[in-house]
Amino acid sequence: MEPLFLTLLLALFVSSVTVSLFLVFYNHRSQNSYPNLPPGKLGLPYVGESFEFFSNGWKGHPEKFIFDRIAKYSSQVFKTNLLGEPAAVLCGAAGNKFLFSNENKLVVAWWPDSVNKIFPSSLQTSSKEEAKKMRKLLPLFMKPEALQRYIGIMDTVAQRHFASGWENKEQVLVFPLAKNYTFSLACRLFLSIDDPSHVARFSDPFQLLAAGIISIPIDLPGTPFHRGIKASNFIRTELLAIIRQRNKDLAEGKASPTQDILSHMLLTCDENGKCMNELDIADKILGLLVGGHDTASGACTFIVKYLAELPHIYDEVYKEQMEIAKSKTPGELLNWGDIQKMKYSWNVACEVMRISPPLQGGFREALNDFIFNGFTIPKGWKLYWSANSTHKNPVYFPEPEKFDPARFEGNGPAPYTFVPFGGGPRMCPGKEYARLEILVFMHNLVKRFRFDKLIQDEKIVVNPLPIPEKGLPVRLHPHKA
Repeated sequence: MEPLFLTLLLALFVSSVTVSLFLVFYNHRSQNSYPNLPPGKLGLPYVGESFEFFSNGWKGHPEKFIFDRIAKYSSQVFKTNLLGEPAAVLCGAAGNKFLFSNENKLVVAWWPDSVNKIFPSSLQTSSKEEAKKMRKLLPLFMKPEALQRYIGIMDTVAQRHFASGWENKEQVLVFPLAKNYTFSLACRLFLSIDDPSHVARFSDPFQLLAAGIISIPIDLPGTPFHRGIKASNFIRTELLAIIRQRNKDLAEGKASPTQDILSHMLLTCDENGKCMNELDIADKILGLLVGGHDTASGACTFIVKYLAELPHIYDEVYKEQMEIAKSKTPGELLNWGDIQKMKYSWNVACEVMRISPPLQGGFREALNDFIFNGFTIPKGWKLYWSANSTHKNPVYFPEPEKFDPARFEGNGPAPYTFVPFGGGPRMCPGKEYARLEILVFMHNLVKRFRFDKLIQDEKIVVNPLPIPEKGLPVRLHPHKA
């Protein structure tokens, strides 16, 4: 009896493997069966070209994947397979314009399943629906008029950050410090958490969560993804306690309805008078902490890198910022008028984000079959736009490797060519917030120090955000009082 059972079990196993392989290869072949698909190749079943896509970033040249295929197939669109999904990569300003202009018409945002597993409450509806809710909610808090009153708080947080992490040090690691700055600022402005020990309680689990989002989604003990899920659960529990206490404080008049984005979320209801539940708010705060942290800390890090490499650029930034600093009375904080004077500094920041875009690109999903540039894009295919397809393209930015803040003077670059924050309805709603935190960082940095890189040819890796491989160590030279 036992040999017969084992034979049947073996037959069942072989059959299941055969069916699975058939489905994989059938789906892979069917992805190629549409007429007039864009040129390119899908690579191996499921794996596709994902490894080459990521490995170019690990080697510090994320644009190579894009430009190799532009040269080989098409300057406008090519097909590939990324993250197990057939995808069309739309290139150049025309591709950016098409995707950004057809949001919720021909395309919708798409995230890998790992995102929904890290943020599980989104599954009550869908990550797409949750994103729509956020985009209605955030502009009320993130618009320039609303953010103006927080500039003084940003300056206070920045002064404390430089006093504790930079001053009286001969050398520092910039990237970890930049992450500490942006995370502390997010905790203060989103949650009114000001105690450094309370911020530190969030910080380590938050780094594990951020790493888990961009990892291979294998939920086994010891994997980054597993650690990310555990970290997200820990942070969510902490956030729920903060949310419940804030609800109580608002009811008792101990908290202000306008003090931060948490109060704003708790008191904002939809057109039917329904407010968000606590778990949804916890997830949205979690998403904001992710979105307002990694990209801005990367931008601040690369600003230090380029200011160290280019003394003439540093001198112009220093001159602009010191004119503002000298106009202030002792103890007076930065204000909206000061930010408006930082035009050259912002041009420098924009040129940094052009050369090293913190957001490399983004995915969409085709709602129906459609035609782009004469090629068929099937329903369900993923679409990818790449910042580097314009940022590093000499058609849009002559001598693209040259650092030139003058590109952003006057009317600046042509539409849909400079896209560090995306574009269209899905343009990053935190763009103005990022501008303020970056400029406040630059002001407090250059008025205190000059600095030299300690590793002149430090490798840049992209995984998926660009970061200096060794964290950008610099030697500090404080200005004499």
